[in-house]
Amino acid sequence: MKRWLKLAAGIAATTLAAAGCAGSGGSDAGNQSSAPPKDGTITVWLMTGTAPDSMSAALHKDFEDAHPGVKVKYEIQQWKGIQEKLTAALASDSPPDVIEVGNTQTPFFAAQGVAADLSGSVADFNGPQWLAGLKASGEYDGKTYGVPFYAANREVIYRKDMFEQAGITTPPTSRAEWLDAITKLKAKFGSDPDFQPLYLPGQYWYALLSFLWDDGGDIAKADGKKFKSTLDSAGSKAGIEFYKQLVETSGTKAPKDNDEATPQQATIYGAGKVAMFIGAPYEVATAAKTDPSLKDKSGAFPIPSKTAGQTAPVFLGGSNLMVPLNSKNQQLAKDYIKLMCSAKYQGELVKAGYVPGASTDTSGLDSDPLASVMAKASKNGRAVPTSPKWGEVESGQNPLKDMLTAYLTGKKTLDQATADANAALDKIIGG
Repeated sequence: MKRWLKLAAGIAATTLAAAGCAGSGGSDAGNQSSAPPKDGTITVWLMTGTAPDSMSAALHKDFEDAHPGVKVKYEIQQWKGIQEKLTAALASDSPPDVIEVGNTQTPFFAAQGVAADLSGSVADFNGPQWLAGLKASGEYDGKTYGVPFYAANREVIYRKDMFEQAGITTPPTSRAEWLDAITKLKAKFGSDPDFQPLYLPGQYWYALLSFLWDDGGDIAKADGKKFKSTLDSAGSKAGIEFYKQLVETSGTKAPKDNDEATPQQATIYGAGKVAMFIGAPYEVATAAKTDPSLKDKSGAFPIPSKTAGQTAPVFLGGSNLMVPLNSKNQQLAKDYIKLMCSAKYQGELVKAGYVPGASTDTSGLDSDPLASVMAKASKNGRAVPTSPKWGEVESGQNPLKDMLTAYLTGKKTLDQATADANAALDKIIGG
């Protein structure tokens, strides 16, 4: 599972806002317990870089005030090796009571039978306002095991000054306008051999998903607990074709055999020769380490749809909250998650720059030109197939990456590349 956060660093990159778990008006922080007070300790594992210290301190005080005699044992975990650590902890007789997991990890733990079924508590956790893409990632076999915590999604980040110089007066609102903007940028700056109107690596499959979904395609379709790969469908092929069109029209110098992290695309943007890239707002802060002026020069627009005026669907990365099945304090754990979903703490997460998992109120990010665009696009977010084995796709020999490189380099036709990717994916998530 690829970790995207640190969105709070630099730019408010995402959205979490106010909405109460008991309804749109929120639940009172001091009156949220549904279990009698109990002496003891509730252990909470959240990941590094998520809840800010000020928020967690207030959250735990409110929780302990509402549960006399109960203390919160709060432990921050590192992403490296977390799946192995959680696997061992959840199989034990004394696991933590609340855990944060990556949204693509959720089905794995649900399928292992080590997570509590939270379906009966969805309303308490503000279910009607859950971010749709994260809601899907927390479901397995018709039941809910993960509660949306936060999310992030990609947008098109661009140089406002370059757009102005190229005569582009408004950000593109369709694929056709996007391609036209690339043409105008090439006409204005193309004499510089190092200039790239769009930086787009060949294996950037997170970006590819937007085009697949926008054309009606998908990675795979559910068949009971199994999945059948659908990269050879007409819609999926159309999305892959548009990806190739972007690569060829832009003349990007990005490697066709690597992704956005190799090299880090933010550093390429920071060098000052790139007009656009598809990324998350926090990447501008990374680029600004090379050129501080980029903070003011950068704008953003949602990944355009083929349909004018609409935005393309986006992949939602992020985390869910779960309760281990062996927790000795399941009701307290649910009370903790309920408090986290309250208007007060959804609002605190928004202030820290996160996309809300359990709230539709993203107004706290309206003043940030990059985060506000991400918030808008997140409403059309989706999840990858909820296969317990999806982690193997991302951590291993990713068939989506292999497919893109083979097609973009001409080693395989589109039919061959998609057929081979389907076969490789079916071996991982098909059964």
